[in-house]
Parts: sequence; structure tokens; C-alpha cells
Amino acid sequence: MKIDCVCTSWYASVRTLRPDSLMEANNDVALDIIITNVVSVFRTRCHLNLRTIALEGSNVIYKPEVGKVLMKLRKPRITASIWSSGKIICTGATSEEEAKLGARRLARCLQKLGFKVKFTAFKVVNVLAVCTMPFHIHLIQFTKNNRPIASYEPELHPAASYRIKNLKATVQVFSTGSITVTGPNVRHVAMAVEQIYPLLFECKSTMR
Repeated sequence: MKIDCVCTSWYASVRTLRPDSLMEANNDVALDIIITNVVSVFRTRCHLNLRTIALEGSNVIYKPEVGKVLMKLRKPRITASIWSSGKIICTGATSEEEAKLGARRLARCLQKLGFKVKFTAFKVVNVLAVCTMPFHIHLIQFTKNNRPIASYEPELHPAASYRIKNLKATVQVFSTGSITVTGPNVRHVAMAVEQIYPLLFECKSTMR
């Protein structure tokens, strides 16, 4: 999934995706925010026999040493970690809608195996996205300008880290202009890109 984010040096707004999503016009820059993984959780409100799922289910990997079963779906392409308590965590979706669809389909798969599943407490808990700025970034300058929120330890990791507490989001900034964003939902991820863009713009490098 891609989100089109239109930014100026001090302003950004999220819009519906357009094909020409990376462009520059009238001092505005449209950036692709590409969602690469949506993690969601839901509960079945019933006990799940993991051995039964492992023996009768499709695309299943039984991990008795950690007390869970992995089940994979092809459409949408998600992987679910299933516990006997009825808690299920799904990963691999590329949108919140896809995550919910995959979770519902997984619940139906368990119903077909004979479990009295009730699809409840669905929630998106984490979103991972990537985005590329149209310029390189001076990471040392960026970190100095935004301490203590920003930190940079090049001997440990090539990216600077920037945490946005009110959005519960973390941005990893690379000198190439690439950033990775983690947050509790897609909306907060998009807002994090909006918030950090002017700070990155101030520290842009002429290298290209």
C-alpha cells in the first residue's frame, strides 16, 4: 500500500494516492509512503487445540516448543501466530483493510476446523513503512538540531533515530534520504512523515 504525502518545507498533507506520486511542483513535493507490514491482533474467545490445527489445517507449522502454531494465507498474504488461549497475531499485510480481511479469513479457517470462533478485539498494533526524501541528509546536523529527541551512533547503526512521543512513532533516518517509520497505525505513520519532513529539509545535503 502507498500513501501520497504532499510536503513543503514547513507543511504536509496526506492525500489519496496518485500514480505520479513523487514529483515537485509549486514548491510542493509529493512523497510515497509505502506500507510494508501491518501487525494486527484479535481473539477467538474459545480455546484452540494446536495439535488439531497442526494436523488438519493447511499451510501450518507447529511449534510446540513455544506453544504456538503458524498458519499462512495466500490471499491476502499474511502469517498468523496462533496460541491455544485464542490470541492470534497476524503479520505481513500491507494495509489496515488487508490486515482485517486476512484476520477474518483466518477466523473462518479455524471455524471450518470445528472451533467455535468469535472474531473479537481486532486491533492494528504496529505499522512499518518506508519513504524516500528527494535529497540527501546531513545526519550529524539533523541530530544536533533535534536533541534529545534525535540520536545518532554511526558505529552501531547507519541511521539516526527520531522518536515522536505523541504519535508513538519512531523514524530511522538514513543519509541517502531514505526513512523507515514505525507507528501504531497508518494515520500516525503519515503524520510522523509530515512532522519530520521540515526538520529533514533544514538538513538536506547537496550530495546526490
